[in-house]
Amino acid sequence: MPQGGFKVLQDIGAIKSGSGSEIKFSVDEYRGHPYGSIRKYLKGDTYTGPTRSGVTMSPAIVTGILEALEKLPPEPTAIKEEEIGRYAKRPGLMLVARITIYMDSTGIDLREWQDDVSYKGWTKRGIRLPYDQLVMIKSFFAKMREAMPATE
Repeated sequence: MPQGGFKVLQDIGAIKSGSGSEIKFSVDEYRGHPYGSIRKYLKGDTYTGPTRSGVTMSPAIVTGILEALEKLPPEPTAIKEEEIGRYAKRPGLMLVARITIYMDSTGIDLREWQDDVSYKGWTKRGIRLPYDQLVMIKSFFAKMREAMPATE
């Protein structure tokens, strides 16, 4: 690997996501800049490895999402779809955290929203986390925050 390229600094943990897949949390580094990563991985007969489904987050975004998650009730009962946070990644691009309900299943959706001259709307980059795993998700975010420096 070339010096200054991508490397995994710390594997944080994983959540099962249906048959043959899991969502992995890690702290990675690219060219000396640490970031939190959540990515879906497949385990199958024809392909095993990461998918395009996932997000990357700066230390400040990890902290912001953890603070938003801490305010959520432990059970998704009586929860409605709502935005719980919006975090700037760069000018014209935000990571939006929302509670979503899809096919009677409540989840935490982390998805990029683009707003610039070329496009305005949701991008394909994002991931949906199962709400019933909220306690584990919060612990993974706390571990990610501990593993990254607080400065931008």
